[in-house]
Amino acid sequence: MFNLVLLAARPPEWTHEQFIDWWRGEHAEMTYPLPGLRAWRHTAVSSALEPRSEGWDGLSVLSFDDEAAARAALESEEWAAAVRHVGAMRGKRIALLGDEREMLGADR
Repeated sequence: MFNLVLLAARPPEWTHEQFIDWWRGEHAEMTYPLPGLRAWRHTAVSSALEPRSEGWDGLSVLSFDDEAAARAALESEEWAAAVRHVGAMRGKRIALLGDEREMLGADR
């Protein structure tokens, strides 16, 4: 798998709950149609491990077969629509792309 990883923080005027509800609801509907999207996992951050990690609300991992499929999704009209949906929201994000390697299976 090749992943797009998004770490995001809510706009200052939103609560954590509002942001997670928006991300998993209204905004998710804009994300599901991405071409080549194979899996999507979302984590609502409940706490930071240490002070320097504070200030984030959620993490999404969008998985594609390979880098070419991920980049095609990022060039699609569906991605452009999802970006438009975010609009001028004043939250912050970190967006990363990378190859996934399973380091420990669930059947351990």
